Amino acid sequence: MIKSMTAFARETRTGDLGELAWELRSVNHRFLEPHLRLPEELRALEPAVRDRLTARLQRGKVDCALRYCPALGMSGSLRVNRPFVEQLLAAGQEIADLIGRSAEPTGFELLRWPGVIQEQERDLDQVTNAALTLLDDALTTLLATREREGARLGLLLRERCDRLQESVVRVRARMPEVLAGVRKRLADRLAEIRAELDPGRLEQELALLAARLDVEEEMDRLEAHVAEVRDVLGRDEPVGRRLDFLMQELNREANTLGSKSADVAVTREAVEMKVLIEQMREQIQNLE
Repeated sequence: MIKSMTAFARETRTGDLGELAWELRSVNHRFLEPHLRLPEELRALEPAVRDRLTARLQRGKVDCALRYCPALGMSGSLRVNRPFVEQLLAAGQEIADLIGRSAEPTGFELLRWPGVIQEQERDLDQVTNAALTLLDDALTTLLATREREGARLGLLLRERCDRLQESVVRVRARMPEVLAGVRKRLADRLAEIRAELDPGRLEQELALLAARLDVEEEMDRLEAHVAEVRDVLGRDEPVGRRLDFLMQELNREANTLGSKSADVAVTREAVEMKVLIEQMREQIQNLE
């Protein structure tokens, strides 16, 4: 199933550990380019997060943000660094003896010193495991959104393939009339120049002109490329790059058709083909 690269997912879980929330946003990009925003206490998650993104996504620029609000019981308790405070008091007393004046610090004054209060480390293993499990859920939601959008784009692409095929059929039906008209115009011009025409010369000129105007090969290649687009759309793999290449090939054949055209109706069909191909190319930019 084809997938779009544009999608959004948000998963939140609240429990004994607190609240965890992942937000994933992806847009089109040539390669997979993750951008992570993690809480400072959960920075160690980064390698595991990247591994999970790489395992399930192939292309796209992905913004991946985690928010964590710990439960009240999960907050680290504060502890006074007694040896350090004793050293501070001893140093203060020594200075007081030197200057001959006592200066007893208050408890709140001591709290301002860095290192007096230490926060006991928390066991974050449970939080880490819960965050990775929630990330898996968020990725599942993101992929489901990508598939829905991909299915919608697939319908649009198939509809434009139908219109391209219809254009090819109209050009094929028009070509015998175009060649007959060219033959008549050439004969009329030669008749103005010479009263008696050389049939052999006329047939030779017509054959050369018909060869220059022949678009059968372009029509065959257009039909072949359209059939290949339909086949690729049915594959269960990333198809964006393959389809982008096919759009280049389709555009090349449509350009050649337009340059060979000696008829207004065929020129219009060539222009319509190029419009359809450009619309497809823009939509394909969002496919993985």
